[in-house]
Amino acid sequence: MSEAQIIDGKAFAARLRERVAAAVAKIKDQHGFTPSLTVVLVGEDPASQVYVRNKGKQTEEAGMGTDTIRLDADTPEQDVLDLIEKLNNDDSVHGILVQLPVPDQIDEAKVIAAINPDKDVDGFHVVNVGRLWTGAEAPVPCTPFGCLQMLKETLGDLTGKRALVLGRSNIVGKPMAALLLAEHCTVTIAHSRTVDLAERCRESDILVAAVGRPEMVPGDWIKPGATVIDVGINRIEAPEKGTNEDGSPKMKLVGDVDFASAKQVAGHITPVPGGVGPMTIANLLRNTVIAACRQKGLEDPDL
Repeated sequence: MSEAQIIDGKAFAARLRERVAAAVAKIKDQHGFTPSLTVVLVGEDPASQVYVRNKGKQTEEAGMGTDTIRLDADTPEQDVLDLIEKLNNDDSVHGILVQLPVPDQIDEAKVIAAINPDKDVDGFHVVNVGRLWTGAEAPVPCTPFGCLQMLKETLGDLTGKRALVLGRSNIVGKPMAALLLAEHCTVTIAHSRTVDLAERCRESDILVAAVGRPEMVPGDWIKPGATVIDVGINRIEAPEKGTNEDGSPKMKLVGDVDFASAKQVAGHITPVPGGVGPMTIANLLRNTVIAACRQKGLEDPDL
């Protein structure tokens, strides 16, 4: 059997960003406003800093309005809630995103609940979660929607396929299951405590791994010819790369799937990095443009 075909998330994301930029240009020309995203970053988390910087860069490149509000790590919770209320009431702000995680003194759930659901471009608000599960229009969490887009473009109609979602987080696992159900898949949600987990994986035409454990899924857990979407981004030591100047081992990124063995069995597979990751920010831009149109009473652009 030949090796799996690689699903190129970078190429998927680039095409989506092109469509977003075209939609933004059309909105500016025909309706005279600019879809705008405001990101709130509390504290100095290094990974969040990089992610927020990339969001700002890609938002600008799409011709959208972008603003990043940076708050000190010791900012009181009420100050964050007051800021969100101000942004909720600002008609020039169409999307609000509070970068997670937030410092310990701030209740993450309370912050998410404070965002106007129509401006919640992460799709995390409980109102939008309810809309998703009941089939209503809502912003959809960016990462699982990116997974679904790649699955549909790779496989076409997903009707009747057995899909296993490995992971049950509110950010990826649960919304991924809802999206696959809406595409008429037969869906199983599994996790690290699932009995006979390997067997459940081997039954699945589609495996979405989002459990946050490096290389947890070996190739012999995968059904021959299955499509594997690896959401995991784990940083592990890479002794083969040598050491840094301070003597510490160099690091590398790996997914939740053992890519080397899995690609010998799967029909299609996403790499890490370069698979799911690029789709997350691209779909954040998509969500913001759609939110802006809905707030202005316009039809959704074809994205």
